[in-house]
Order: sequence, then structure tokens, then C-alpha cells
Amino acid sequence: MKGRKSGSAALRSDRIRRKIRATGLSSGRFRLSVFRSSKNIYAQVIDDSKGVTLASASPLEKEVKEAIGSRSGVEMAAIVGRFLGERAVKAGIKRIVFDKGPYKYHGRVMALASAAREAGLDF
Repeated sequence: MKGRKSGSAALRSDRIRRKIRATGLSSGRFRLSVFRSSKNIYAQVIDDSKGVTLASASPLEKEVKEAIGSRSGVEMAAIVGRFLGERAVKAGIKRIVFDKGPYKYHGRVMALASAAREAGLDF
């Protein structure tokens, strides 16, 4: 891609995004996008056809922050995933495509995904 830095994370992100476009958009599914910083993890369910966020969860929200307490890392990601899953199901969303971006499916990303599955999302 033009203007894109080379590297394993960029290549992995591009590969995942290509697969999501091929499978997700054709089946009418929404996309669960994950962003992981050094301290927090953020997730949102996006309708790519309209370009709007349908549900989101972040450890910086008051309700989520109270549930997290003093936990961090994998436990925090699982709580964020549970909140996101509950909000998405409440909004009528069951089937999604998981977009892990440039991150490996390990640790916090995996904890968020499995908690979202337990909350009722199918991917």
C-alpha cells in the first residue's frame, strides 16, 4: 500500500482487514474493532456500510471503571469485553466479525474476545 510503513504489524493489520472486507461485508455482519494501548483496551462494534459505531466499551467509562476496580491487564480486558457484549446484544446485534487489527490474538485481546462471546456475541 502506498504511504504505509512496512513491518509485521502493518502487514498483519492489512491481511486481517482484507479478510474482514471479504467475509463481513458480504454477509451483512458488523465489525468488532479493538484498540490496545499500553494501559487500556478499547472496543467498538461498527456498521461499516453507514460508518457509525453501534456499541462501545472502554475502561475510562464510569460504569466500567467501577466494575474494574484495581484490576488491570487481562482481567480488565475481560470486563470491557463483557460490557461490550452486553451492550451489543441489547442493541440487537448477535453476529459480528472480529477485527483484532495489528494485535496478536493473545492475552488482553483474547480475553476481550472470549468475554464478548460469553456475553452473547457470535463470531
